[in-house]
Amino acid sequence: MIGVFDSGSGGLSVLREIVRLLPDQKYVYLADNAHCPYGEKTPEYIADRCRWITKTLMDKGADIIVVACNTATAAAINTIRKEFDIKFIGMEPAVKPAALGTRTGVIGVLATAGTLKGSKYLASKGNFEDGCRIVEHVGEGFVELVERGVLSGPEAEATVRRSLYPLLDAGADTIVLGCTHYPFLLPVLQQEAANWTSGQEQPCEVRFIDPAPAVARHLVYVMVQEGLLGERQATKALATVVAAEEARALGQPLPPIVRPEIEHISTGDPSGLQNLFSLIFDNLN
Repeated sequence: MIGVFDSGSGGLSVLREIVRLLPDQKYVYLADNAHCPYGEKTPEYIADRCRWITKTLMDKGADIIVVACNTATAAAINTIRKEFDIKFIGMEPAVKPAALGTRTGVIGVLATAGTLKGSKYLASKGNFEDGCRIVEHVGEGFVELVERGVLSGPEAEATVRRSLYPLLDAGADTIVLGCTHYPFLLPVLQQEAANWTSGQEQPCEVRFIDPAPAVARHLVYVMVQEGLLGERQATKALATVVAAEEARALGQPLPPIVRPEIEHISTGDPSGLQNLFSLIFDNLN
């Protein structure tokens, strides 16, 4: 069984990509929405939450755990790796592909305050600062929008503009989505980026990078290495990884998503999690 957790519902963006590659697995997803958002909380507080969540997921039968939360990864993954005998897969803002793909030499990072202060992000940023300029902004209000299910409309547009436009004004043509909640606002981000570029003397295409597909691929590889997939399952999963990457490269339809066998756990009001889960898996692919 694969355990997945986030401070709230945002980790479902990662679960969506995992299920695409591993449709036959059982899942348990925990949304710690009673304590969401994590972005402004202390590392000690987040580590305590991650300890409790890890114990809960292991009690449910998880064989591997995906920390589908950039802030929790930054604050606590080293701690829980030392304290628990289970494999963890974490998140990291995708600075490398952004740095390799930028045309203007400026990349933007949208993330929580906790992620932007984390050692993993700072180390990754340091590796590429000589070759490009990296500008950052906290996605202020993004997590709260997603948790409330406000994924479009005037409120979402105004909220996105406040955090996105400073990055575009700085010249960023590639934007890293450094929080698993943010991909649910991707249509609004793309719309507002198009609105911004249309008013420029030299409009350019703005590209957004969601790290979830890379996390899902890494999970497959680790599960194969750890013997958590049978030979037939491993062969099928690795073939699906290749098919998905070829489809993305060619702009073709991705392998379909099936509705997984999944248990939901919510530490707060479960309605937001249930609604977003239905939105994803009742409108497949």
